[in-house]
Amino acid sequence: MRPESLMMSYGYMPEWSEGAIKSPIFQTSTFVFKTAEEGKAFFEVAYGLRPSAEGEKQGLIYSRINNPDLEILENRLTLWDEAEDCAVFVSGMAAVTTTLLEFVPPGHLLLTSTPLYGGSDHFIKKILPKYNIQVVCYQVNDTPEQIIALVEATGMADKLALVYIETPANPTNDLIDIAAGKAVAQHFSTPDRQVLVAVDNTYMGPVWQHPIKHGADLVLYSATKYIGGHSDVIAGACLGSFELIKRVKGLRTFLGNMAGPWAAWLLMRSLETLKVRMDQQAQNAAKVAEFLNHSPFVEKVYYLGNLTPAHGIKYELRQRQCTSNGAMIAFDIKGNEQQAFRFLNALKLIKLAVSLGSTESLAEHPATMTHADVDPADKAKLHITEKLIRLSVGVEHYEDIIADIAQAFEHI
Repeated sequence: MRPESLMMSYGYMPEWSEGAIKSPIFQTSTFVFKTAEEGKAFFEVAYGLRPSAEGEKQGLIYSRINNPDLEILENRLTLWDEAEDCAVFVSGMAAVTTTLLEFVPPGHLLLTSTPLYGGSDHFIKKILPKYNIQVVCYQVNDTPEQIIALVEATGMADKLALVYIETPANPTNDLIDIAAGKAVAQHFSTPDRQVLVAVDNTYMGPVWQHPIKHGADLVLYSATKYIGGHSDVIAGACLGSFELIKRVKGLRTFLGNMAGPWAAWLLMRSLETLKVRMDQQAQNAAKVAEFLNHSPFVEKVYYLGNLTPAHGIKYELRQRQCTSNGAMIAFDIKGNEQQAFRFLNALKLIKLAVSLGSTESLAEHPATMTHADVDPADKAKLHITEKLIRLSVGVEHYEDIIADIAQAFEHI
């Protein structure tokens, strides 16, 4: 069956819970062992003291380690990306930070694409260096050869541990070549030291892009966004092989930043409508982008659907990596911060708020909001200017979304 069908029941049997058609919320901190021997066996597997026997699953111990809601959710999330395993976190940043701390040891080098979400940018550039982790960044249009030269110029090529990619990039919709990132990782890998590739897939969600198919070892999400989709839950996820996710879950256990049963249950609810929501959002976004493309109030529109064969590698990359143009649009308004703020303040249907991927349409000003902490020189280089506005298109009727944008333009 296809993932959208399996989202209804995969990983759950009603007879486990008095015939309830949906999984109950297992609001419990701890679980009772049948015997002391069983408790010993559960801990041996959970702490890696011995490998699991054939057919042996990790038993329920304590909700900081595992919980039925969490396990069912993690099983379902693997389906879209065709990953072996998944770890769900209390937030998207918890997923990102835990993954980076696990796979980039002190004294090693992290290679990252730009631009990045503001929270990721802050952690990578301002917090990781405190742990003696060096960071080098490459630009959107850099070739693998240029990226390799950039890494070698650091003098730490033999310490490269991870290539971290965000694509499409927040907030400009720039596309980063995942396969090229994998080629760079393989160039610096040795038989006894594998350089991994992690991709933040939040902008495309698990429906519109599948990074593992293009060479990624790890896929990251702010599950708050499309996966949650209702602006009522905060969560994150990391997906990959059993071997890698075992390491992620190991650190998660001791950092204590896993999602709770309520968040897991809400995300299971949201997964059932994920594809229909995202399909509608993508259809709406195409209509909104077409309106913006012809608006006299707009200088430039950053939308994947605007790419044509004339754009060369960018168009080819969109065709190869993405199954949709997505529902994220950014545009430069004619004017400056004053005009941008007048537009944002005049919106009625569209909500002035950060986040993205929810049922309601959202608008924000990246330069002073989500990316306020990004270095000013980097913002200028990455086109995150005072004119830039970011739209997350929701599931409302597209004509109403366009009408709201049109009336807000009149205020500038």
